[in-house]
Amino acid sequence: MAQPGTVDRILDTAEVLFAQKGFAETSLRAITSKAGVNLAAVNYHFGSKEALIQAVFERFLSPFSEALNAKLAEMEASGTPDTPENLLALISRLALGTHPEDPRRAAIFFRLSGQAYSQPVGHLREYLHKQYGAVFSRLQEHMQRALPDMPPRELFWRVQFGLGAAIFTLSGMESLKEISRSDFNMEATEADITGRLLPFLIGGITAPMP
Repeated sequence: MAQPGTVDRILDTAEVLFAQKGFAETSLRAITSKAGVNLAAVNYHFGSKEALIQAVFERFLSPFSEALNAKLAEMEASGTPDTPENLLALISRLALGTHPEDPRRAAIFFRLSGQAYSQPVGHLREYLHKQYGAVFSRLQEHMQRALPDMPPRELFWRVQFGLGAAIFTLSGMESLKEISRSDFNMEATEADITGRLLPFLIGGITAPMP
């Protein structure tokens, strides 16, 4: 039997290696070696590499989606207006606050999200749609109400482009802070960066139709 904490140690190691090297390039042997466990422990707790990848995403997305669902319900009950500003600020606040005990976890997760977009991991997309499709469809409905004149297909593309900008920015916080420091002699915090990112995303999503 695995020692207490083994599951978290495997997940901590896997998410860092997947974020750094990608899913296909990271072997279970590399994960077990760095985590200090044997392959039997991974097989016992997860059963397969695919299931381990899914568990890495679940650890971040389950608390995020539960919080998002609750906040959307609050907005509906209170009559808070659906605006791009309100919705994007809500998503940003929840995404960056999902693991307040370790802010680096959010950066790692966004790097993982970029890997999910760029690598052939169809099983992961199917899993995420099955597990979290309902809450993200609810969010999409709120966004559509915020932009009633925008065709759904156009909104889809703008949301995808916004995700790309957010993933790049939030996964590269440390690099961006270093560039700001070295090129402009300015100290930038996470709040500074997200404060600049949100107006950019809002402007892109609400821009006039081409």
